[in-house]
Amino acid sequence: MATETPVKIDAKLVKELREKSGAPMGDCLKALQEAGGDMENAFVVLRKRGMASAAKKASRSTNEGAVGNYIHAGGKIGVMLELNCESDFVARTEDFQELLRDIAMHIAAVDPRFVGRDEVTEADVEREKEIYRAQAAATGKPANIIEKMLEGKMGKFYEEVCLLDQPFIKEQSQTVAQVIATKVAKLGENITVRRFARFKIGEPNATFAQAKIVATEEAAS
Repeated sequence: MATETPVKIDAKLVKELREKSGAPMGDCLKALQEAGGDMENAFVVLRKRGMASAAKKASRSTNEGAVGNYIHAGGKIGVMLELNCESDFVARTEDFQELLRDIAMHIAAVDPRFVGRDEVTEADVEREKEIYRAQAAATGKPANIIEKMLEGKMGKFYEEVCLLDQPFIKEQSQTVAQVIATKVAKLGENITVRRFARFKIGEPNATFAQAKIVATEEAAS
């Protein structure tokens, strides 16, 4: 059975949808591909996933929330997670607590290294690009094709190491960021992953990750 080729989307359209919706670039690209390049339909796709409405709240400070944990495999793997929102009321809701447990479970199973792309070090990014460029160059393809291949490879890299880019373990058609955005749309407050730690028996090093704090005093007012 032949695999359907994704619709080629102009980068300007992706940028325009990003500015209109505030959703992440990767989600804008996927929405445009699903909509066949139609801007309005792509915006509808983002709205259905809660991405567009969530973007309007993304700059609002999240100074409340809760710390949760998840223990897996008979006590062999443990995760502690701080999930933030805007009010203690929302932090105590069943929806928020369910999201907290689900993300902690996801981290236990998938073992991301970073919260989001902003936390990936420049050294890590350059190392991966160097490896992928060498692999692509070995195919003998022209430079413009190599850059396209590099873009796809880096997308996969971020999906492997960044929590927010990963397909959610309980619903593979959505990323963790999309799952959070759906809760944002439902609860009416900004929700952010602040930090997490993952421990596994027998491994010398635990995974610690913390998001960059981007909220400003102006956003909080």
